[in-house]
Amino acid sequence: MRYYTMHTRAILVLGLAATASAEHHTLPSNPKTVHWGYYDAAQAPVLRIRSGDTVEIRSAMIETPEALERAGVPAAQIEAGDRAIHKEVKKRGPGPHILTGPVYVDGAEPGDTLEVRIESVALALPYAINLFLPGLGVLPEDFPYQYRKIVPLDKNRMVAHFAAGVEIPLKPFFGSMGVAPPDTLGQVNSAPPWVHAGNLDNKELGAGATLYIPVHARGALFSIGDAHAGQGNGEVSLTALETALTGRFRLTVRKDRPVRWPFAETPTHYMTMGFDENLDLAVKIALREMIDFLASRFKLSREDAYLLASDAADFSITQLVDGKRGVHATIAKSIFTRR
Repeated sequence: MRYYTMHTRAILVLGLAATASAEHHTLPSNPKTVHWGYYDAAQAPVLRIRSGDTVEIRSAMIETPEALERAGVPAAQIEAGDRAIHKEVKKRGPGPHILTGPVYVDGAEPGDTLEVRIESVALALPYAINLFLPGLGVLPEDFPYQYRKIVPLDKNRMVAHFAAGVEIPLKPFFGSMGVAPPDTLGQVNSAPPWVHAGNLDNKELGAGATLYIPVHARGALFSIGDAHAGQGNGEVSLTALETALTGRFRLTVRKDRPVRWPFAETPTHYMTMGFDENLDLAVKIALREMIDFLASRFKLSREDAYLLASDAADFSITQLVDGKRGVHATIAKSIFTRR
């Protein structure tokens, strides 16, 4: 496996030219711009853009308006678009997520990589909902019933008022960002993450991060959803601070940087990921991807890359509740004196 970066002046000039001519698009969430509970290569795109364009996308609230009102949300704080989605969208897949998209990116072909630069993420609502349901989460035997909690969000201080004397710092991100899976799979559940990315539930993928996703269908067909105001690694109860967000993404087709699994970088770290029903196997996928990345990017032997992963990489449980367990491995960019 090889990971590439752009080194030549010619490629850099081409990249700057593409950025200079890039256009900006806006994609709201409404019954005509969402698909519910699945990723599918046959899903018709709702927006078509060029590589390097930016698009501002709003996610929809996953919980029903009726459940929100019963939990204490004022009717005026429930968006009309969200009400319309829950009322009008009849085609639903096996998963719970309302996904805005897909966005068709010109030039993307199977075997390419879609570079998703997350330029900004903003709160769209003054509250989040946190819940667990019977039979789900890490401890269904301890909590065999449903429970919902409305958590006010303070946009000015960027904290959630969870309870008296308990404030959670907000770190908004989209739990689900993905492309169409291989077309041979047809419609896939939106809950388990996989090679198409999807429901990663990775709190490190907020504003400033870049996600690289292998492309499996023409146009890539990028969608987002499952907006979180904050989350702990593991997402153990089943949900995080579920809300609605608006994000600005720059979507670029990369033909020079093939990846097998989703890969990411933040301003400070490189990140590999692994997903499997078995947590041990998810760890091994993330570790093998980290070894491949270190060996290719920094010209290390596989033996030294394995040792460096042991010395300097951190392995974290991303989530435990989405069917496939998620693991992400991070290594600090600061340890590399030459990049």
